Amino acid sequence: MLGWRRPIVARAADDPAVVMFTSGSEGKPKGVVLSHRNMLANAAQARAVQHFGLDDTMFAALPMFHAFGLTIGLVVPMVFGLRVYLYPSPLHYRIIPELIYGSNATILLGTDTFLAGYGKMANPYDFRSLRCLWAGAEPVKDSTRALYMEKFGLRVLEGYGVTEMGPLVAVNTEMFNRNGTVGRMVPGMAMRLEAVDGIAEGGRLMVGGPNTMLGYLKDDRPGELQPPSDGWYDTGDIVAIDDRGFVAIRGRAKRFAKIGGEMVSLAQVEALAAELWPDAVSAAATLPDPRKGERIVLLTQQKNADRAAFAAHARSRHASELVNPAEVVVVEAIPLLGSGKVDFPAVKRLVEERQSLERRDSPEQESDDGGDAQADGVEEAA
Repeated sequence: MLGWRRPIVARAADDPAVVMFTSGSEGKPKGVVLSHRNMLANAAQARAVQHFGLDDTMFAALPMFHAFGLTIGLVVPMVFGLRVYLYPSPLHYRIIPELIYGSNATILLGTDTFLAGYGKMANPYDFRSLRCLWAGAEPVKDSTRALYMEKFGLRVLEGYGVTEMGPLVAVNTEMFNRNGTVGRMVPGMAMRLEAVDGIAEGGRLMVGGPNTMLGYLKDDRPGELQPPSDGWYDTGDIVAIDDRGFVAIRGRAKRFAKIGGEMVSLAQVEALAAELWPDAVSAAATLPDPRKGERIVLLTQQKNADRAAFAAHARSRHASELVNPAEVVVVEAIPLLGSGKVDFPAVKRLVEERQSLERRDSPEQESDDGGDAQADGVEEAA
């Protein structure tokens, strides 16, 4: 106690504090080096927009090898004096609601998948003490929002983050909340949008600030820190920002299909599939098309899924005809990473292998009726 001012090991603010590893859902995993300044700045940014204090208890079951679980679930409580209940696995859907009840937690961290699992298993009284739900890492479905509002009277506050920024970038709050967005940028952040060919609304999000990582550790130059260019980090996300500053994620720049000159978000295709078949995992990929440039193939674990059902649902949501996939393929399992995220490179390979087998069986077949339907959508949009 007498030596509390003296650190066990002296460190400067810009010294590395932690190395996080990205999931590799769209390529090879990379090491992300965050400094003490990065993590403490991001904790302060969270405190600036979210109300919490000494009377709060946070329930954090998110893994510590993700920036959300480490920074928000551990560093924030330590820095600002919240009590925190750490639990080693977010997958225990029956146990966690009982622990939230027993710990009188007031703040719960989770992803859409985990929150949906807790909500289905919990008794309404299990969550009597909760006042705040923070969700990130994946888009929050309307069904999850409705479940928590109707069953527990709680609003899910969705945020957006990337490991390279510590992770928090934008978040909805009790005062400023808009469903369908990830909220507004946290204080201290600089941002700009770069124009993307074929995207009329929004652009590619570039961010910077005190929470920007020191750099990457990559397998091409082992042990060498590769800092971001000019202090800006390219998120790789296509976003639109409204007149009040709310950020809406349109999709990953790598995950757009260019159909007849129009850019179509594969994330939007997957979101529609998740609404239509909420209990099944679905993932979309693109294939080259000689007439339209590219076509969309949707893989899903939903039995008896077909294009007609998807197209009808898309129309009911007033979505463009271009989002209708050329093919809907039912598979036994969608490739996943160890983190539970979809392994998009593996999905792409699976679709390409399937196409190769089809060409081998019927080399004269250029496209199917689904491709014609997607072409009709292009003509209608034009």
